[in-house]
Amino acid sequence: MTFSGTHLTDLNAPLLGVNIDHVATVRNARGGVFPDPVRAAMLAVEAGADIITFHLREDRRHIRDEDVVRLKQQVPVPVNFEAAVTDEMLDIIERTRPEHVCLVPERRQEVTTEGGLDVVGQYDRVAVACARLAAVGSRVSLFIGADPAQIEASARAGAPCIELHTGALANAWWAGDQAALQHELTRLREGVRIGRSLGLRTHAGHGLALSSDLPDGRDPGEPSSTAIVASLPDVSELHIGHALIGRAVFVGLRQAIADFKAEAIRARTA
Repeated sequence: MTFSGTHLTDLNAPLLGVNIDHVATVRNARGGVFPDPVRAAMLAVEAGADIITFHLREDRRHIRDEDVVRLKQQVPVPVNFEAAVTDEMLDIIERTRPEHVCLVPERRQEVTTEGGLDVVGQYDRVAVACARLAAVGSRVSLFIGADPAQIEASARAGAPCIELHTGALANAWWAGDQAALQHELTRLREGVRIGRSLGLRTHAGHGLALSSDLPDGRDPGEPSSTAIVASLPDVSELHIGHALIGRAVFVGLRQAIADFKAEAIRARTA
């Protein structure tokens, strides 16, 4: 598929949230201002991204505070501000007033977000955060595993949305472990079903990729992890970063976004 600039809202497919954190990672490897994640976000929107996602971490390893201000000011589609449930981050979000917020777990030593938020164990703190952010007009999503107790606690805490962590499914797909893949897909389907029954809007993300980027020796015709998740009819948004930016190294950002959008459309309309 070549670039068309069509937004997924027009094609009955999950909305595509493009995470631009890794553009900032490349910038920060050398310092300075290039490549600019805000410029990447604007190009992503031109290419058809429905949402721009970014994660302001405690250690500012990629996105910086000044990036957040510029993203909110300049990006013409909703921004999805990922952050830990800390007083510092809640204060920044209240000042920024992003359209969307995704509350995530965060440990300083992790390379990427390794699991879902423990809403059950931090219920009071999460409920307060949901109320604070709703009061400034931000739609809150909780990034959780597809665990019934966590989904139910998310609904009780007042979050209108959940984002189901697809990392285990993606890892099984990369490894070619069909048994683990089917196990994780069953868990994900049940999580989506429970979310729907509780009136939650359900998103999904983490580690999703395309089959054409598989290592040599694997069948590029097998269903991609992106297609597997996008095919679930009640998943309303996909948030994809690392694999999309990695693909952009080879084909360019516009084409990478077009490829992921086409995959989601095919999966939903097949």
